[in-house]
Amino acid sequence: MSVAHRYSNHSRHHHYDHLLFAVLLLAAFAVPAKSGNSEAEILLRFSKSLQQNGAFANWNPNVQPCNKTTDKSNWANVICENGFVFGLQLENKGLSGTIDVDALKDLPNFRTISVMNNNIEGPLPTLSKVAGLKTAYFSNNKFSGEIDNNVFEGMHWLKKLHLEHNQFTGKIPSVLGKLPKLTELRLENNKFVGQIPDFNQERLMDMNFSNNSLEGPIPRGLYNLKASAFEGNDLCDGPLTKCSSEPKIALWTIILVVIVVVAAIAAIVVVIIILRQRKQTPEMETRATGLPTGAGGATNPKVPSADLDRMEQGSSQVMASAAVPDRSPEGAGGGNKKHETQAVQKLLFLKDDIEKFDLPDLLKASAEILGSGVFGSTYKAALNTGPVMVVKRFRQMNNVGKEDFHEHMRRLGRLSHKNLLPVVAFYYRKEEKLLVSEYVNNVSLAVHLHGNKSRGQPSLDWPTRLKIIKGVAKGLLYLYNELPSLTAPHGHLKSSNVLLNESYEPLLTDYALLPVVNLEHAQEHMIAYKSPEFKHSGRITRKNDVWTLGILILEIITGKFPSNFLQQGKGSDTDLATWVRSVVNEDMSDVEVFEKDMRGTKNAEGEMMKLLKIGLGCCNLDIDKRFDMKEAMERIEEVKERDGDDDFYSSYASEADSTRGLSDDFSQVPMNI
Repeated sequence: MSVAHRYSNHSRHHHYDHLLFAVLLLAAFAVPAKSGNSEAEILLRFSKSLQQNGAFANWNPNVQPCNKTTDKSNWANVICENGFVFGLQLENKGLSGTIDVDALKDLPNFRTISVMNNNIEGPLPTLSKVAGLKTAYFSNNKFSGEIDNNVFEGMHWLKKLHLEHNQFTGKIPSVLGKLPKLTELRLENNKFVGQIPDFNQERLMDMNFSNNSLEGPIPRGLYNLKASAFEGNDLCDGPLTKCSSEPKIALWTIILVVIVVVAAIAAIVVVIIILRQRKQTPEMETRATGLPTGAGGATNPKVPSADLDRMEQGSSQVMASAAVPDRSPEGAGGGNKKHETQAVQKLLFLKDDIEKFDLPDLLKASAEILGSGVFGSTYKAALNTGPVMVVKRFRQMNNVGKEDFHEHMRRLGRLSHKNLLPVVAFYYRKEEKLLVSEYVNNVSLAVHLHGNKSRGQPSLDWPTRLKIIKGVAKGLLYLYNELPSLTAPHGHLKSSNVLLNESYEPLLTDYALLPVVNLEHAQEHMIAYKSPEFKHSGRITRKNDVWTLGILILEIITGKFPSNFLQQGKGSDTDLATWVRSVVNEDMSDVEVFEKDMRGTKNAEGEMMKLLKIGLGCCNLDIDKRFDMKEAMERIEEVKERDGDDDFYSSYASEADSTRGLSDDFSQVPMNI
């Protein structure tokens, strides 16, 4: 327009102006082909910087990376969106060398890259050259060196950055705390030093700084993270102990105190040994020499604790000699030894349809620690006889006596529902209890909702999420019908207590434990005591589990973790339901709360909205207006996979199975960034 305006008084040049404009336009479209900047040539230039084992085998310069018609990738490990290269998925390819970001910056629609689990060395490339990058996964490589602020300067669209399990050194770049859209940051298992910089983002969902050489106070913006996100450093404040204002004691003073204490202990031990030798009779000496190390009437009942402590410290195999008392003729008195052996083996079964085993079988099985929760540690034990069991160790479970505890366990043993993980056996000691169940291979709902995304795994699709919600509701309603005397029949419903089997059928765990858990511990940690009614009135009601079901529904369809569950005590004022209410419109239209990575949502908006309303109805602060469990179940059953089609799931499943992959994880990301 400016050219035409400039020559508006020279009409004889109009024809030439239009001709010139047409030539320039054609030249602009021809530039990429002539200058070697087509997507194919850019990616081939990028691939030359990496040594690989067939990762780029079908990258054919005569074939475009993306099919413009089908929006599918013609090249392996390339993610396409709207017919253009959207990202690269180069995981577990044995890659080494460097990453040529100077090539990638010429891809205008490039938004994601994953090179996890390779052997790439050297410093982190300057990612800021790829200005539109949203997600970057560089974990489990051999990157090293310090990271300057300019590596991330101006990356206003970066949401997820994973650098864990590398060899980075120096300070954490302070610019990371200023990236406005950052929600995930994984820096664990590197060699970062110094203090953690301030982070001011409002939607930080997943952060981990563990196992570095960081020190000093944790920034206030990170106080809501778990303590495990900072372990393996010299940090304080936040979820850890408060920073001390006292001056540090000199090293020589500490050494001197240690020497004095050790000398005093040694002197006491010598005195005790001398006194025992004087008092010991020949008969006692004979019996003592016949006992193996670690045996004795007082210690054998505590063998499970000792061996489970060894498992927590990293033992992969618990030795039979430690688990089973010596039965040889040389052992201590036969009658006492028999009684002690029975005490160690007293594992009580609640189910008749399972192969029986005893406690020493568990203790000498190949063991793996699955995790540690608010109750205690959980172990996976592969028995020599075949079955794989899960053992949960409880130490805060003394709210009732032995007889009442046995009766409650037998009550749980009578429960039978496809959406409950049965407790098959238990072990009772005053100091601790063990609950045994069968191992479920497909981990928890929490991992699928929050953990898999950080590893670039595809998210759960809408039909699967609806199936999980319906199964959870059925399991809860069964508990309500079978345990009418319990105020909160589950009492601890959260996504990590919902396991998924191979067919994604949910299995509830840690249910009906409220009556036996120590009250103080329960009020501090269990989800029943995070409810609004307990916060405001100090009591829980029969509709408590309905509230937790509503929170779980909102967590499943929004993909957001209910952060108030991390708070100890009565929880915070802001829960997930409050957040959802704050962002939806009054007419419940144009809602942007559903997880964007959720697949299979076509023609399902009405049903998703219906489920959102049910979740909010379950979370109503007014207990009288909140649904009861039966009503919640009936409303959930009415929700379908898509609008007006009851049989959608079966037809969708086959298509979804054939298209699973990292590209699905980004299929819903908008291009108009």
